Amino acid sequence: MTTTPTRLSKSARREQLLDAALTLVRDSGADGLSLPTLAEAAGVSRPIVYDHFGTRPGLLLALYRRLDERHRAVTTQALSTAEPSAAGIARVISAAYFACATDMPEFNAVSAALKGDPEMEAIQHDMYASYTDLMATALAPYSSLTADALRLHCVGALGAAEAIAAELNRERASTDDAITALTGLIMGRLDTA
Repeated sequence: MTTTPTRLSKSARREQLLDAALTLVRDSGADGLSLPTLAEAAGVSRPIVYDHFGTRPGLLLALYRRLDERHRAVTTQALSTAEPSAAGIARVISAAYFACATDMPEFNAVSAALKGDPEMEAIQHDMYASYTDLMATALAPYSSLTADALRLHCVGALGAAEAIAAELNRERASTDDAITALTGLIMGRLDTA
């Protein structure tokens, strides 16, 4: 008995295509990702891929958003189980950040492939601001800084996190050392209440 393949809904097909695209980026880097290579890897026709993403930058932007959503979900989940203290929150934020940096190397590849794209810059700015707000909200109950000062502190910590993640990905630091360093930086000027 032969079964006919079921047709995926548009959203399920998009998820399947993004999964295949992430695999391609993981295996071959972002340079090897194009709409035709994605169609081939996913076993679909080119028009299906073009219908979902339109252009290569459209595909890369969709991948970037998906990776950011995963990063935010991991951090939010980790925060829900964090020890309710400044140090506990800072450590969980640090651990979640570096877990994503090492577990999702595609993030950097996709980001690099989109350098100079004006839409990408706007999206990165929005995502960065959103992640900063997530951090500041989690740390606010444990800080005597004003909301603006705490947010600026989080901006600085995220900048440091990016630099530390680069060292981690170059294998110039261990995960434990990276977590300890970022936790210390977050705590450094938190002015805990």
